[in-house]
Amino acid sequence: MQINRLFEIVYILLNKKITTAKELAERFEVSVRTIYRDIDTLSSAGIPIYAS
Repeated sequence: MQINRLFEIVYILLNKKITTAKELAERFEVSVRTIYRDIDTLSSAGIPIYAS
């Protein structure tokens, strides 16, 4: 479910600070593109996420 995945991504980023989209995709068993969409959703919601 997407909302659960979004919350878990936030918690992972708060604890780990640096991670890759590939690591998140493998953890949640989704594509890297899905992770990018989730990050975009979180950013649109006002959660500051920095990527390089």
